[in-house]
Amino acid sequence: MGGSRTPTERLGHWADRLAALAARRVRPAGGFVSQPEPRSFGLFARGKQLVDGNILLAGHLAEAPETSLWDLSPDPAFVAEAQGFAWLDDLAALGSGPARKRAKDWTWGWIARYGTGKGPGWTPDLTGRRIIRWVHHATLLLQGTDRIEADAFYGAISRQSGYLARRWKAAAPGLPRFEALTGLVYAGISLIGMERFIAPALAALGAACDADIDAEGGIPTRNPEELLEVLTLLTWTASALSEAQVPVPQALSSAIVRIAPALRTLRHADGELARFHGGGRGEDGRLDLALAAAGMRPAQPPAIAMGFARLSGRRTSVIVDASAPPDGRAALTAHASTTAFELTSGRRPVVVSCGSGAALGAAWRLASRATQSHSALCMDGSSSSRLTAKGAALEQRARITASRLTPGTEGTDLYLAHDGWLASHGLTIGRSLTLSHDGRRLSGVETLTALTADARRRFEDLMTVTAMAGAGFAVRFHLHPEVDARLDMADTAVSLVLRSGEIWVFRPSGPAELALEPSAYLEKGHLNPRPCTQIVLRGQARGFETRIGWTLAKAKDTPLAIRDLEGADADP
Repeated sequence: MGGSRTPTERLGHWADRLAALAARRVRPAGGFVSQPEPRSFGLFARGKQLVDGNILLAGHLAEAPETSLWDLSPDPAFVAEAQGFAWLDDLAALGSGPARKRAKDWTWGWIARYGTGKGPGWTPDLTGRRIIRWVHHATLLLQGTDRIEADAFYGAISRQSGYLARRWKAAAPGLPRFEALTGLVYAGISLIGMERFIAPALAALGAACDADIDAEGGIPTRNPEELLEVLTLLTWTASALSEAQVPVPQALSSAIVRIAPALRTLRHADGELARFHGGGRGEDGRLDLALAAAGMRPAQPPAIAMGFARLSGRRTSVIVDASAPPDGRAALTAHASTTAFELTSGRRPVVVSCGSGAALGAAWRLASRATQSHSALCMDGSSSSRLTAKGAALEQRARITASRLTPGTEGTDLYLAHDGWLASHGLTIGRSLTLSHDGRRLSGVETLTALTADARRRFEDLMTVTAMAGAGFAVRFHLHPEVDARLDMADTAVSLVLRSGEIWVFRPSGPAELALEPSAYLEKGHLNPRPCTQIVLRGQARGFETRIGWTLAKAKDTPLAIRDLEGADADP
């Protein structure tokens, strides 16, 4: 495994090892300053699965009821998630005798095997994540332990704290660094004898807030779920500081104030996050808890946040990727989703993105980043932003060339245009979306236009190469797995039946063929993609301007309000 690392990664690996060895000299903590409050919450069902030996981490399932977690290594991502100890949240949520036993067995198993600085878990972000969970669930872990076990626990958490004090700077900017520094702050305010870590950790955390969270509350990755995780860490830290009667730094408080409204913009009508740039909908209940802990009164969310535009009408929400994909380090996980949108009606997602395939292997990881995996127009099967030759970062990123958000008498209109296929096809792609004030109708217009003389020459060259066949395009609308879609009216419309009983009807206009095709819905906690359906409009651009219109509207006999009591995420 070491041979596959780059020179920089190998250097970082040995630096981690040396810091972990040096941390052995840290004097063990004398105990906890006070009884810690658990702030991270898991799921009862996942806790039961862990007790039964069904261990699902990072998209990999290990069925091993009699095997220690530390003897399992089906995949490096599985190992990393195990080392982060977030599974402690789920065992604590179950809270039964067997759950407490499993939590203790695995924790002291880790201490025996890795506690002196060995193994894969000694990286700044994983160590910070692990310390947070050990502090949150210290009461569960230490209840009923003898002196030898308690000493081993305090020795291990103290060594990890000493390691973090030396190595937090090695954590990548963004979420990994926030995890590392939050863990170090927790150690300083929670453990007797570790107070010296508080001031430098808070100074570094404040600097990270100023550097990584912009004035509108966004982060460079533009990943909504990652933004939620950052807010969660900051609110945990602020609460722990307040309880310890340590002043909360202004930079931290200000970051929380900036992030909370941005997350409300990125939140659909069902309370879940929009799924873009590698992010999922968020852990159950995490968003509500983080927003409540932020302590800000709910207000009308801004129309645009972190490069996303939000349209809303009553209980219908539309969230649109209205900016170029992230660049820099964030380009390694960015999606080619410019102008893609999601629509949720009440508690029911309707139009979605396929989601992140990061946990399902290399092929799905790449496929999920393509424009075809989003509800947007795509030219000739190529993405609006293209990968580098090495296939990791988005290099040719689509730029927004026009953007306009206009409230009107019929509804709010959003117009976007980008240059993703200007160089290759000579075409600027435009999308206009109008959501009615009552949320019952979304109208769209897709345009493919050669705007300048140079662009027209490129398009004419393309027409010559294709023997006047033109440029093929497809407009995709991926549907949530719980949406029942059927072609109607001689295949000129699609009816969408939601589990709530609502009926939506999709109707296109313009030179495009309507079809229903298979799609895939990717989400955490599922071993395989969930099958679903996509509406596809296919056509050929043969002139300097091609225009395709469509509407997605509730059927006339659908009531204004439906009492939706069935669980929105129940499996079919």
